[in-house]
Amino acid sequence: MNEKVLIVDDEASIVTLLKFNLEKAGFVTDVAYDGLEAIRKTDKNNYDFIILDLMLPEMDGIEVCKQLRRNKIDTPVLMLTARDEEFDKILGLEIGADDYLTKPFSPKEVIARIKAILRRTTSSSINPTTRIKIGDLIIYPERYEAEKDEEVLAFTRKEFELLYYLAKNKDRVLSRDQLLSAVWDYDFVGDTRIVDVHVSHLREKIEPNTKKPIYIKTIRGLGYKMEDPT
Repeated sequence: MNEKVLIVDDEASIVTLLKFNLEKAGFVTDVAYDGLEAIRKTDKNNYDFIILDLMLPEMDGIEVCKQLRRNKIDTPVLMLTARDEEFDKILGLEIGADDYLTKPFSPKEVIARIKAILRRTTSSSINPTTRIKIGDLIIYPERYEAEKDEEVLAFTRKEFELLYYLAKNKDRVLSRDQLLSAVWDYDFVGDTRIVDVHVSHLREKIEPNTKKPIYIKTIRGLGYKMEDPT
């Protein structure tokens, strides 16, 4: 396996638990105990995955994740939070985290989440030669970008994979569970609010009016559908 994981947490017991179980599962690990140390390490080293605690000294997990994305570091991030608050989870996903877990957690679940996310990032089902046009939106799989009204739109990896999957299945109603399985590749029950957050973020980038979406429609009680605007 040999994927390198950076564990960012100021609780020594959590770091020890994660480090032991990840290395047992075949991962190589590195550790940072505060936000600034995490930024320094990601500037100097390449990691395949980052486990990032929300509450950190020096710089919290939200700011670390923002800084990573500003620095064009698209390494997958699993955010950990000790607080079961909706605001923390939603904000973490909106600023570029790929997933989150609330403490206390099972090391087996952490490893399952990491493997699921890495499967998506290392063996993407995206066909780089297929350009998709829906209305004024042109999707370029090879660049993980889209263009609308001659403006280039940039996305996080997970946002783009969701957009691409919706576009490939244009005019089909897709449930949240279907999208969670296809885009996040979970083989266990996940939190479908992750899908809602990413759909909301996509709408902010592609919809003329997010309150009246014309590209990604919500089908009440069923899920989402992407279609040509009328």
